[in-house]
Amino acid sequence: MALKIAIIGRPNVGKSTLFNRLVGKKLAIVHDTPGVTRDRREGEGSIHDLKFSIIDTAGLEIGDEGSIEFGMWEQTKKAVHEADICLMMIDARAGVHPYDEHFADIIRKSEKPVLLLANKCEGKAGENGLFESYKLGLGEPIAISSEHGEGIWDLYHALKEKEEELFLDLQSSSSVIPAQAGISDNKPIQLAIVGRPNVGKSTLVNALIEDERMLTGDVAGLTRDSIAVDWQWQGKKIKLVDTAGLRRHSKVKDDLEKMSVANTKRAAFLAQVVILVLDADAVLDKQDLTIARQVIDEGRALIIAINKWDATKDKNQVIKRLNDRLEASLTQVAGIPTVTISALKKRGLDKLMKEVFSIYKKWNVRVPTGKLNRWFEFASEKFPPPTGKHGKRIKLKYITQAKTRPPSFYIFSSNPEGLPDSYLRYLTNSLRDDFNLAGIPIRITTRKGSNPYEGKRNKNHQ
Repeated sequence: MALKIAIIGRPNVGKSTLFNRLVGKKLAIVHDTPGVTRDRREGEGSIHDLKFSIIDTAGLEIGDEGSIEFGMWEQTKKAVHEADICLMMIDARAGVHPYDEHFADIIRKSEKPVLLLANKCEGKAGENGLFESYKLGLGEPIAISSEHGEGIWDLYHALKEKEEELFLDLQSSSSVIPAQAGISDNKPIQLAIVGRPNVGKSTLVNALIEDERMLTGDVAGLTRDSIAVDWQWQGKKIKLVDTAGLRRHSKVKDDLEKMSVANTKRAAFLAQVVILVLDADAVLDKQDLTIARQVIDEGRALIIAINKWDATKDKNQVIKRLNDRLEASLTQVAGIPTVTISALKKRGLDKLMKEVFSIYKKWNVRVPTGKLNRWFEFASEKFPPPTGKHGKRIKLKYITQAKTRPPSFYIFSSNPEGLPDSYLRYLTNSLRDDFNLAGIPIRITTRKGSNPYEGKRNKNHQ
């Protein structure tokens, strides 16, 4: 079944130009006058091997019921309702307009998959508008030029990814699995189990799936390849991956083990949630820390499972040693969830899986733009940024969430290079505490940019 795509946005941002390019014909009239497109126009479009039905819509015009403008808006709403994916377009050269923000709110409420297109990005004229569009809260914008055909390949890849997600949703909705609170789409969670050799990874997988699927034993290194198992826990789909044990790099000698290590790392870095299994008798040694850091650096959600807990004598000492090492060595992520288990005796497994879904939900969180900027204003007033070189004050403009998985944010500043790492750590920790994001990696990037609200503020005071 072909995708149905709707192009939406305020008047004169280039929707019809993109429509014509994608259908390969000049079906829609293109003119500088806003409001040329009044009705929905449909056509069959394609990019490379991707075929789709595409709808060109009117821009947002405010009007009373019964007016032409009202009818145009009703047609646009119908297009959004019918579409599988919406392409929300802005004019990057003009920057973000209040109508753009209105459209973004409507798209969010519709819960339709959306791609944000920053049009007219040829050359450098649209650069500021491209960065400013992050504040719409619709994810990372795709820089395009409808007129010159730039960025179409990026649009192709983004549409292919959305098409795959929709296909998975369709498969899920055809099953009899009930919807679960906190997980809206019931797509399989990619869950990898990693750790040093002989800590009980395969035993844990067998215990979870209640089947002797993986070979287990006292000999280290029985698992040499990453093995994926499709599984369900309380009606929730999971792709569970057992991996080969990771030894210190200096101890990896033969080519087969090198391939196993590479395979394990690839499985962990492609996963969404990673369970690091530790032996209770050797908690978080140097190799464990290396694995944990790599998982976090890749932006994955991490859970630590302390195995063989039933055989541990001094439990308080083990927990203390673990917490001390986490605090000293993994300062970039505070609050990593830790669960004690016995894979052999199947203890603590429900608690472990509850943590998997809890951290997965945090990893997918999107903070509302208004709430985020109110927090940002409060945090920067509570502890203002230090002065930069030559005593010049660093002005923080605004913050926006660029993406989820993991939550990633852009801070726009007058002097981003002068903002010290210590201040970014303060903002990261404050963000984590105030929005309940403990235990997941958070990425904050600084960019130079003007304040999109400044013009509005000046006009209000005139």
